Amino acid sequence: MENKPSRFSLSSRTVKQKLMVAFQLMAILPFLVSVYLLSIYIFPRFGVRPDIIFYLAVSALLAIVGLLVIKEVFDRLTSVTAEAKFIAAGDINRKLEVQYSDEVGELGNILNQLTCRIRSDMDELKDYSAKTTEINIEIQKKIIVLSNLMQISALISEGSKFDEVLKIAVEKSRALANSEVAFLLFKNEEKGAFRVKVSDGLRSGYLASIEIGAKDNIYHKIFNINRVFILDKQNPLDERLAAEFISRFQVKNCLAMPVFLRGGVKAVLGIANNRDGFSYKKDDVELLDIFSRQLAVAIENDILEHRIEKLEIKDALTGLYNRFFIESRLQEEIQRAIVYQRPCSFVVLDIDNFRNYREKFGLIRAEASLKKTARLIQDCISQVDRVGRTDDDEFSIILPEKNKRQSREVAEEIRRKMEEAFCSGPQDECLTLSSGVSENPLDGVEVGQLMLKAKELLKKAKDEGRNRVVVF
Repeated sequence: MENKPSRFSLSSRTVKQKLMVAFQLMAILPFLVSVYLLSIYIFPRFGVRPDIIFYLAVSALLAIVGLLVIKEVFDRLTSVTAEAKFIAAGDINRKLEVQYSDEVGELGNILNQLTCRIRSDMDELKDYSAKTTEINIEIQKKIIVLSNLMQISALISEGSKFDEVLKIAVEKSRALANSEVAFLLFKNEEKGAFRVKVSDGLRSGYLASIEIGAKDNIYHKIFNINRVFILDKQNPLDERLAAEFISRFQVKNCLAMPVFLRGGVKAVLGIANNRDGFSYKKDDVELLDIFSRQLAVAIENDILEHRIEKLEIKDALTGLYNRFFIESRLQEEIQRAIVYQRPCSFVVLDIDNFRNYREKFGLIRAEASLKKTARLIQDCISQVDRVGRTDDDEFSIILPEKNKRQSREVAEEIRRKMEEAFCSGPQDECLTLSSGVSENPLDGVEVGQLMLKAKELLKKAKDEGRNRVVVF
Protein backbone atom coordinates (compact mmCIF):
# COMPACT_ATOMS: atom_id res chain seq x y z
CA MET A 1 0.00 0.00 0.00
CA GLU A 2 1.30 3.45 -0.98
CA ASN A 3 2.45 5.66 1.93
CA LYS A 4 0.80 9.07 1.84
CA PRO A 5 2.91 11.96 3.12
CA SER A 6 1.79 13.61 6.35
CA ARG A 7 0.08 16.96 6.00
CA PHE A 8 2.68 18.28 8.44
CA SER A 9 5.57 17.16 6.18
CA LEU A 10 7.43 19.84 4.20
CA SER A 11 8.11 17.46 1.26
CA SER A 12 4.54 17.88 0.00
CA ARG A 13 4.65 21.69 0.10
CA THR A 14 5.39 24.17 -2.66
CA VAL A 15 8.41 26.48 -2.70
CA LYS A 16 6.19 29.39 -1.70
CA GLN A 17 4.79 27.52 1.29
CA LYS A 18 8.24 26.34 2.31
CA LEU A 19 9.44 29.99 2.14
CA MET A 20 6.65 31.10 4.48
CA VAL A 21 7.51 28.36 6.93
CA ALA A 22 11.20 29.24 6.79
CA PHE A 23 10.43 32.94 7.38
CA GLN A 24 8.22 32.11 10.32
CA LEU A 25 10.86 29.83 11.84
CA MET A 26 13.56 32.43 11.34
CA ALA A 27 11.45 35.27 12.84
CA ILE A 28 10.09 33.39 15.87
CA LEU A 29 13.36 33.23 17.79
CA PRO A 30 14.20 36.99 17.65
CA PHE A 31 10.55 37.70 18.47
CA LEU A 32 10.67 35.46 21.56
CA VAL A 33 14.00 37.00 22.68
CA SER A 34 12.58 40.52 22.27
CA VAL A 35 9.46 39.63 24.23
CA TYR A 36 11.57 38.03 26.95
CA LEU A 37 13.87 41.07 27.29
CA LEU A 38 10.94 43.45 27.30
CA SER A 39 9.04 41.53 29.92
CA ILE A 40 12.02 40.96 32.27
CA TYR A 41 14.26 44.01 31.95
CA ILE A 42 12.56 46.86 30.15
CA PHE A 43 8.93 47.09 31.17
CA PRO A 44 9.45 46.40 34.93
CA ARG A 45 12.14 49.03 35.26
CA PHE A 46 11.13 51.78 32.85
CA GLY A 47 7.54 51.05 32.01
CA VAL A 48 6.11 51.36 28.55
CA ARG A 49 8.32 53.66 26.51
CA PRO A 50 7.17 55.00 23.11
CA ASP A 51 10.56 54.73 21.46
CA ILE A 52 10.83 51.02 22.27
CA ILE A 53 7.37 50.42 20.84
CA PHE A 54 8.43 52.38 17.77
CA TYR A 55 11.55 50.29 17.31
CA LEU A 56 9.53 47.11 17.63
CA ALA A 57 6.99 48.37 15.09
CA VAL A 58 9.76 49.35 12.69
CA SER A 59 11.36 45.91 13.08
CA ALA A 60 8.03 44.21 12.39
CA LEU A 61 7.44 46.44 9.38
CA LEU A 62 10.87 45.67 7.96
CA ALA A 63 10.25 41.97 8.43
CA ILE A 64 6.93 42.27 6.58
CA VAL A 65 8.55 44.30 3.77
CA GLY A 66 11.27 41.66 3.45
CA LEU A 67 8.59 39.02 3.29
CA LEU A 68 6.75 40.91 0.54
CA VAL A 69 9.97 41.31 -1.48
CA ILE A 70 10.71 37.62 -1.20
CA LYS A 71 7.07 36.84 -2.03
CA GLU A 72 7.24 39.04 -5.15
CA VAL A 73 10.35 37.22 -6.36
CA PHE A 74 8.83 33.82 -5.80
CA ASP A 75 5.55 34.90 -7.38
CA ARG A 76 7.48 35.69 -10.52
CA LEU A 77 9.26 32.34 -10.31
CA THR A 78 5.89 30.65 -9.85
CA SER A 79 4.56 32.49 -12.89
CA VAL A 80 7.54 31.32 -14.97
CA THR A 81 6.99 27.77 -13.72
CA ALA A 82 3.29 27.86 -14.66
CA GLU A 83 4.09 29.14 -18.16
CA ALA A 84 6.76 26.44 -18.54
CA LYS A 85 4.14 23.80 -17.68
CA PHE A 86 1.82 25.07 -20.41
CA ILE A 87 4.70 25.09 -22.91
CA ALA A 88 5.70 21.56 -21.86
CA ALA A 89 2.09 20.52 -22.44
CA GLY A 90 2.38 21.60 -26.09
CA ASP A 91 1.21 25.23 -26.11
CA ILE A 92 4.31 26.66 -27.79
CA ASN A 93 2.56 29.89 -28.80
CA ARG A 94 2.67 31.28 -25.26
CA LYS A 95 5.05 34.13 -24.43
CA LEU A 96 6.17 35.36 -21.01
CA GLU A 97 6.01 39.05 -20.21
CA VAL A 98 9.43 40.11 -18.83
CA GLN A 99 9.27 43.31 -16.70
CA TYR A 100 12.66 43.22 -14.97
CA SER A 101 16.18 42.53 -16.16
CA ASP A 102 17.18 40.42 -13.15
CA GLU A 103 17.86 36.68 -12.99
CA VAL A 104 14.12 35.83 -13.14
CA GLY A 105 13.68 38.12 -16.15
CA GLU A 106 16.69 36.47 -17.80
CA LEU A 107 15.09 33.08 -17.14
CA GLY A 108 11.89 34.31 -18.81
CA ASN A 109 13.86 35.55 -21.83
CA ILE A 110 15.62 32.20 -22.13
CA LEU A 111 12.25 30.41 -21.99
CA ASN A 112 10.86 32.73 -24.69
CA GLN A 113 13.91 32.05 -26.88
CA LEU A 114 13.45 28.31 -26.44
CA THR A 115 9.76 28.46 -27.39
CA CYS A 116 10.61 30.67 -30.37
CA ARG A 117 13.22 28.16 -31.52
CA ILE A 118 10.79 25.30 -30.98
CA ARG A 119 8.17 27.13 -33.06
CA SER A 120 10.73 27.71 -35.79
CA ASP A 121 11.78 24.05 -35.71
CA MET A 122 8.13 22.96 -35.81
CA ASP A 123 7.49 25.20 -38.83
CA GLU A 124 10.55 23.75 -40.56
CA LEU A 125 9.32 20.24 -39.77
CA LYS A 126 5.90 21.07 -41.23
CA ASP A 127 7.52 22.50 -44.37
CA TYR A 128 9.78 19.47 -44.61
CA SER A 129 6.80 17.16 -44.12
CA ALA A 130 4.85 18.98 -46.82
CA LYS A 131 7.82 18.83 -49.20
CA THR A 132 8.33 15.14 -48.40
CA THR A 133 4.67 14.45 -49.11
CA GLU A 134 4.91 16.35 -52.37
CA ILE A 135 8.06 14.43 -53.35
CA ASN A 136 6.38 11.12 -52.47
CA ILE A 137 3.39 12.06 -54.63
CA GLU A 138 5.69 12.91 -57.53
CA ILE A 139 7.56 9.62 -57.05
CA GLN A 140 4.27 7.70 -57.05
CA LYS A 141 3.21 9.48 -60.23
CA LYS A 142 6.50 8.61 -61.92
CA ILE A 143 6.21 5.00 -60.78
CA ILE A 144 2.73 4.85 -62.32
CA VAL A 145 4.03 6.42 -65.53
CA LEU A 146 6.93 3.96 -65.71
CA SER A 147 4.50 1.11 -65.10
CA ASN A 148 2.35 2.39 -67.96
CA LEU A 149 5.40 2.59 -70.23
CA MET A 150 6.33 -0.99 -69.33
CA GLN A 151 2.78 -2.07 -70.13
CA ILE A 152 2.96 -0.41 -73.54
CA SER A 153 6.37 -2.00 -74.19
CA ALA A 154 4.93 -5.40 -73.24
CA LEU A 155 2.03 -4.93 -75.65
CA ILE A 156 4.42 -4.02 -78.46
CA SER A 157 6.72 -6.97 -77.76
CA GLU A 158 3.76 -9.36 -77.53
CA GLY A 159 2.59 -8.29 -80.97
CA SER A 160 -0.75 -6.86 -79.82
CA LYS A 161 -3.02 -5.20 -82.33
CA PHE A 162 -1.77 -1.82 -83.46
CA ASP A 163 -5.01 0.03 -82.67
CA GLU A 164 -5.02 -1.44 -79.15
CA VAL A 165 -1.46 -0.26 -78.52
CA LEU A 166 -2.31 3.26 -79.71
CA LYS A 167 -5.45 3.40 -77.58
CA ILE A 168 -3.67 2.31 -74.40
CA ALA A 169 -0.70 4.62 -75.05
CA VAL A 170 -3.00 7.65 -75.42
CA GLU A 171 -5.04 6.61 -72.39
CA LYS A 172 -1.93 6.26 -70.22
CA SER A 173 -0.40 9.52 -71.44
CA ARG A 174 -3.49 11.37 -70.18
CA ALA A 175 -2.24 10.67 -66.64
CA LEU A 176 0.62 13.12 -67.22
CA ALA A 177 0.15 16.58 -65.67
CA ASN A 178 -3.39 15.59 -64.58
CA SER A 179 -4.57 16.20 -68.13
CA GLU A 180 -8.25 16.31 -69.02
CA VAL A 181 -7.76 14.97 -72.53
CA ALA A 182 -5.11 13.23 -74.64
CA PHE A 183 -5.03 12.76 -78.39
CA LEU A 184 -2.92 11.33 -81.20
CA LEU A 185 -2.90 12.95 -84.63
CA PHE A 186 -1.72 10.85 -87.59
CA LYS A 187 -0.30 12.38 -90.73
CA ASN A 188 -1.84 11.31 -94.02
CA GLU A 189 1.12 11.23 -96.37
CA GLU A 190 -1.06 11.52 -99.49
CA LYS A 191 -3.11 14.51 -98.29
CA GLY A 192 -0.39 15.91 -96.04
CA ALA A 193 -2.96 16.55 -93.31
CA PHE A 194 -3.08 15.59 -89.66
CA ARG A 195 -6.19 13.86 -88.33
CA VAL A 196 -7.01 12.69 -84.81
CA LYS A 197 -6.77 8.89 -84.84
CA VAL A 198 -7.18 8.19 -81.10
CA SER A 199 -8.44 10.42 -78.27
CA ASP A 200 -9.23 9.87 -74.60
CA GLY A 201 -10.87 11.94 -71.87
CA LEU A 202 -13.29 14.86 -71.92
CA ARG A 203 -14.61 15.85 -75.36
CA SER A 204 -12.75 12.91 -76.93
CA GLY A 205 -15.67 12.45 -79.33
CA TYR A 206 -15.31 16.04 -80.51
CA LEU A 207 -11.55 15.67 -81.01
CA ALA A 208 -12.06 12.61 -83.22
CA SER A 209 -13.45 14.86 -85.96
CA ILE A 210 -10.52 17.30 -86.03
CA GLU A 211 -8.36 17.49 -89.15
CA ILE A 212 -5.49 19.94 -89.57
CA GLY A 213 -4.75 20.66 -93.23
CA ALA A 214 -1.74 22.27 -94.88
CA LYS A 215 -3.74 25.50 -95.39
CA ASP A 216 -4.27 25.98 -91.64
CA ASN A 217 -1.91 28.35 -89.85
CA ILE A 218 -1.44 25.95 -86.93
CA TYR A 219 -0.34 23.19 -89.34
CA HIS A 220 3.12 24.65 -90.05
CA LYS A 221 3.61 26.56 -86.79
CA ILE A 222 2.47 23.90 -84.32
CA PHE A 223 2.12 20.36 -85.70
CA ASN A 224 4.34 19.92 -88.74
CA ILE A 225 7.48 20.99 -86.89
CA ASN A 226 10.37 19.04 -85.42
CA ARG A 227 10.07 20.33 -81.87
CA VAL A 228 7.77 20.15 -78.87
CA PHE A 229 4.78 22.50 -78.72
CA ILE A 230 3.80 24.06 -75.36
CA LEU A 231 0.84 26.34 -74.69
CA ASP A 232 0.47 27.45 -71.08
CA LYS A 233 0.91 30.46 -68.78
CA GLN A 234 4.67 30.67 -69.39
CA ASN A 235 4.51 29.83 -73.10
CA PRO A 236 1.71 31.86 -74.72
CA LEU A 237 1.07 32.01 -78.47
CA ASP A 238 0.48 35.14 -80.46
CA GLU A 239 -3.13 36.26 -80.25
CA ARG A 240 -4.25 35.10 -83.70
CA LEU A 241 -2.60 31.68 -83.56
CA ALA A 242 -3.82 31.06 -79.99
CA ALA A 243 -7.40 31.94 -80.97
CA GLU A 244 -7.29 29.49 -83.90
CA PHE A 245 -5.83 26.69 -81.79
CA ILE A 246 -8.25 27.16 -78.88
CA SER A 247 -11.25 27.32 -81.22
CA ARG A 248 -10.21 24.04 -82.90
CA PHE A 249 -9.24 22.04 -79.82
CA GLN A 250 -11.26 23.90 -77.13
CA VAL A 251 -8.43 23.76 -74.56
CA LYS A 252 -6.40 26.49 -72.84
CA ASN A 253 -3.21 24.53 -72.16
CA CYS A 254 -1.58 21.95 -74.40
CA LEU A 255 1.65 19.96 -74.57
CA ALA A 256 2.21 18.24 -77.93
CA MET A 257 5.16 16.04 -78.85
CA PRO A 258 6.01 15.05 -82.45
CA VAL A 259 6.43 11.34 -83.15
CA PHE A 260 9.44 11.06 -85.42
CA LEU A 261 9.81 8.23 -87.90
CA ARG A 262 12.50 8.02 -90.55
CA GLY A 263 13.47 11.65 -90.30
CA GLY A 264 9.97 13.11 -90.42
CA VAL A 265 6.92 13.77 -88.25
CA LYS A 266 4.59 10.79 -88.58
CA ALA A 267 2.22 11.68 -85.75
CA VAL A 268 1.71 14.12 -82.87
CA LEU A 269 0.91 13.04 -79.29
CA GLY A 270 -0.78 15.71 -77.18
CA ILE A 271 -2.18 16.25 -73.68
CA ALA A 272 -4.31 19.23 -72.66
CA ASN A 273 -6.49 20.83 -69.97
CA ASN A 274 -8.57 23.95 -69.33
CA ARG A 275 -7.08 25.11 -66.00
CA ASP A 276 -6.30 28.80 -65.48
CA GLY A 277 -2.72 29.86 -64.68
CA PHE A 278 -1.34 26.40 -65.47
CA SER A 279 2.27 25.67 -66.48
CA TYR A 280 3.85 22.41 -67.64
CA LYS A 281 6.97 21.14 -65.86
CA LYS A 282 10.17 19.87 -67.35
CA ASP A 283 9.31 16.34 -66.18
CA ASP A 284 6.02 16.45 -68.12
CA VAL A 285 7.89 17.22 -71.33
CA GLU A 286 10.45 14.46 -70.73
CA LEU A 287 7.84 11.82 -69.90
CA LEU A 288 5.65 12.70 -72.90
CA ASP A 289 8.76 12.43 -75.06
CA ILE A 290 9.24 8.86 -73.80
CA PHE A 291 5.61 8.07 -74.69
CA SER A 292 6.16 9.47 -78.18
CA ARG A 293 9.24 7.28 -78.63
CA GLN A 294 7.21 4.22 -77.62
CA LEU A 295 4.59 5.16 -80.18
CA ALA A 296 7.30 5.52 -82.81
CA VAL A 297 8.38 1.94 -82.08
CA ALA A 298 4.76 0.73 -82.33
CA ILE A 299 4.24 2.53 -85.66
CA GLU A 300 7.50 1.15 -87.04
CA ASN A 301 6.48 -2.37 -85.99
CA ASP A 302 3.11 -1.96 -87.67
CA ILE A 303 4.75 -0.81 -90.90
CA LEU A 304 7.11 -3.80 -90.82
CA GLU A 305 4.24 -6.18 -90.14
CA HIS A 306 2.34 -4.85 -93.12
CA ARG A 307 5.41 -5.30 -95.28
CA ILE A 308 5.78 -8.87 -94.06
CA GLU A 309 2.11 -9.52 -94.79
CA LYS A 310 2.64 -8.26 -98.33
CA LEU A 311 5.62 -10.58 -98.75
CA GLU A 312 3.85 -13.59 -97.24
CA ILE A 313 0.87 -15.09 -99.05
CA LYS A 314 0.14 -18.17 -96.92
CA ASP A 315 -1.54 -18.57 -93.53
CA ALA A 316 0.87 -20.28 -91.11
CA LEU A 317 -1.76 -22.49 -89.45
CA THR A 318 -3.87 -23.81 -92.34
CA GLY A 319 -1.53 -23.39 -95.30
CA LEU A 320 -4.25 -21.47 -97.16
CA TYR A 321 -3.71 -18.06 -98.71
CA ASN A 322 -3.87 -15.07 -96.37
CA ARG A 323 -6.13 -12.03 -96.54
CA PHE A 324 -3.69 -9.85 -98.45
CA PHE A 325 -3.29 -12.41 -101.22
CA ILE A 326 -7.06 -13.00 -101.49
CA GLU A 327 -7.75 -9.27 -101.84
CA SER A 328 -4.99 -8.85 -104.45
CA ARG A 329 -6.06 -11.92 -106.42
CA LEU A 330 -9.74 -10.92 -106.29
CA GLN A 331 -8.82 -7.55 -107.80
CA GLU A 332 -7.02 -9.32 -110.65
CA GLU A 333 -9.93 -11.70 -111.26
CA ILE A 334 -12.44 -8.84 -111.29
CA GLN A 335 -10.38 -6.97 -113.91
CA ARG A 336 -10.04 -10.12 -116.04
CA ALA A 337 -13.79 -10.84 -115.73
CA ILE A 338 -14.61 -7.30 -116.85
CA VAL A 339 -12.27 -7.52 -119.86
CA TYR A 340 -13.55 -10.93 -121.03
CA GLN A 341 -17.15 -10.37 -119.93
CA ARG A 342 -17.10 -13.44 -117.71
CA PRO A 343 -18.57 -13.98 -114.22
CA CYS A 344 -16.49 -14.04 -111.04
CA SER A 345 -17.94 -14.88 -107.62
CA PHE A 346 -16.74 -14.41 -104.10
CA VAL A 347 -17.80 -16.58 -101.13
CA VAL A 348 -17.27 -15.86 -97.44
CA LEU A 349 -17.62 -18.77 -95.00
CA ASP A 350 -17.65 -18.47 -91.23
CA ILE A 351 -17.63 -21.26 -88.62
CA ASP A 352 -20.71 -20.96 -86.41
CA ASN A 353 -20.16 -20.53 -82.65
CA PHE A 354 -16.42 -21.15 -83.03
CA ARG A 355 -15.53 -18.93 -80.08
CA ASN A 356 -17.66 -21.00 -77.71
CA TYR A 357 -16.13 -24.18 -79.18
CA ARG A 358 -12.60 -22.87 -78.55
CA GLU A 359 -13.38 -21.83 -74.98
CA LYS A 360 -14.92 -25.21 -74.23
CA PHE A 361 -12.42 -27.57 -75.87
CA GLY A 362 -9.24 -25.48 -75.83
CA LEU A 363 -6.92 -23.89 -78.36
CA ILE A 364 -5.23 -27.05 -79.60
CA ARG A 365 -8.50 -28.73 -80.57
CA ALA A 366 -9.79 -25.50 -82.09
CA GLU A 367 -6.69 -25.19 -84.30
CA ALA A 368 -7.08 -28.82 -85.36
CA SER A 369 -10.68 -28.02 -86.38
CA LEU A 370 -9.50 -25.07 -88.46
CA LYS A 371 -6.97 -27.25 -90.27
CA LYS A 372 -9.61 -29.90 -90.94
CA THR A 373 -12.04 -27.26 -92.25
CA ALA A 374 -9.32 -25.87 -94.55
CA ARG A 375 -8.69 -29.34 -96.09
CA LEU A 376 -12.42 -29.90 -96.48
CA ILE A 377 -12.86 -26.63 -98.41
CA GLN A 378 -9.87 -27.34 -100.64
CA ASP A 379 -11.37 -30.73 -101.57
CA CYS A 380 -14.56 -28.99 -102.83
CA ILE A 381 -13.03 -26.43 -105.21
CA SER A 382 -11.27 -26.60 -108.56
CA GLN A 383 -7.65 -25.87 -109.38
CA VAL A 384 -8.42 -22.38 -110.70
CA ASP A 385 -10.31 -21.39 -107.56
CA ARG A 386 -8.48 -19.77 -104.67
CA VAL A 387 -9.31 -20.20 -100.98
CA GLY A 388 -7.83 -18.29 -98.04
CA ARG A 389 -8.19 -17.80 -94.32
CA THR A 390 -9.14 -14.14 -93.99
CA ASP A 391 -9.92 -14.02 -90.25
CA ASP A 392 -9.72 -16.15 -87.13
CA ASP A 393 -12.64 -18.43 -88.09
CA GLU A 394 -13.42 -16.98 -91.53
CA PHE A 395 -12.55 -18.37 -94.95
CA SER A 396 -12.94 -16.76 -98.40
CA ILE A 397 -13.10 -18.35 -101.85
CA ILE A 398 -12.53 -16.71 -105.24
CA LEU A 399 -14.49 -18.57 -107.94
CA PRO A 400 -13.50 -17.39 -111.46
CA GLU A 401 -15.83 -18.33 -114.31
CA LYS A 402 -18.64 -19.16 -111.86
CA ASN A 403 -21.90 -17.28 -111.43
CA LYS A 404 -24.03 -17.08 -108.29
CA ARG A 405 -25.89 -20.31 -108.92
CA GLN A 406 -22.73 -22.30 -109.45
CA SER A 407 -21.00 -20.63 -106.50
CA ARG A 408 -23.98 -21.37 -104.30
CA GLU A 409 -23.74 -25.06 -105.22
CA VAL A 410 -20.08 -25.07 -104.23
CA ALA A 411 -20.87 -23.36 -100.92
CA GLU A 412 -23.72 -25.80 -100.24
CA GLU A 413 -21.44 -28.77 -100.87
CA ILE A 414 -18.88 -27.36 -98.42
CA ARG A 415 -21.61 -26.75 -95.85
CA ARG A 416 -22.91 -30.34 -96.14
CA LYS A 417 -19.46 -31.88 -95.85
CA MET A 418 -18.72 -29.68 -92.85
CA GLU A 419 -21.89 -30.88 -91.16
CA GLU A 420 -21.07 -34.52 -91.94
CA ALA A 421 -17.51 -34.17 -90.67
CA PHE A 422 -18.24 -32.37 -87.39
CA CYS A 423 -21.82 -33.18 -86.41
CA SER A 424 -21.84 -36.98 -86.32
CA GLY A 425 -20.98 -37.06 -82.62
CA PRO A 426 -22.28 -35.19 -79.54
CA GLN A 427 -24.23 -32.01 -80.19
CA ASP A 428 -21.85 -29.75 -78.25
CA GLU A 429 -18.99 -30.85 -80.55
CA CYS A 430 -20.88 -29.95 -83.73
CA LEU A 431 -19.44 -27.25 -86.00
CA THR A 432 -21.29 -25.80 -89.01
CA LEU A 433 -20.66 -23.15 -91.65
CA SER A 434 -22.65 -20.09 -92.69
CA SER A 435 -21.92 -18.50 -96.10
CA GLY A 436 -22.60 -15.41 -98.15
CA VAL A 437 -22.14 -15.30 -101.97
CA SER A 438 -21.59 -12.23 -104.16
CA GLU A 439 -20.86 -11.90 -107.90
CA ASN A 440 -19.19 -9.43 -110.20
CA PRO A 441 -20.65 -7.22 -111.67
CA LEU A 442 -24.11 -7.75 -110.10
CA ASP A 443 -22.97 -6.97 -106.57
CA GLY A 444 -20.07 -4.65 -107.41
CA VAL A 445 -17.12 -4.07 -109.66
CA GLU A 446 -14.52 -3.48 -106.96
CA VAL A 447 -12.94 -5.68 -104.31
CA GLY A 448 -14.45 -3.78 -101.42
CA GLN A 449 -17.95 -3.92 -102.89
CA LEU A 450 -17.89 -7.69 -103.45
CA MET A 451 -16.43 -8.43 -100.03
CA LEU A 452 -18.87 -6.09 -98.27
CA LYS A 453 -21.86 -7.64 -100.04
CA ALA A 454 -20.72 -11.18 -99.23
CA LYS A 455 -20.30 -10.26 -95.55
CA GLU A 456 -23.75 -8.68 -95.45
CA LEU A 457 -25.23 -11.93 -96.76
CA LEU A 458 -23.11 -13.89 -94.26
CA LYS A 459 -24.58 -11.83 -91.43
CA LYS A 460 -28.04 -12.53 -92.81
CA ALA A 461 -27.29 -16.26 -92.76
CA LYS A 462 -26.22 -15.97 -89.12
CA ASP A 463 -29.37 -14.05 -88.22
CA GLU A 464 -31.60 -16.62 -89.95
CA GLY A 465 -30.30 -19.48 -87.83
CA ARG A 466 -26.79 -20.31 -89.12
CA ASN A 467 -25.67 -23.40 -91.07
CA ARG A 468 -26.93 -22.02 -94.39
CA VAL A 469 -25.88 -20.27 -97.61
CA VAL A 470 -27.46 -16.92 -98.53
CA VAL A 471 -27.37 -15.38 -102.02
CA PHE A 472 -28.83 -11.95 -102.84
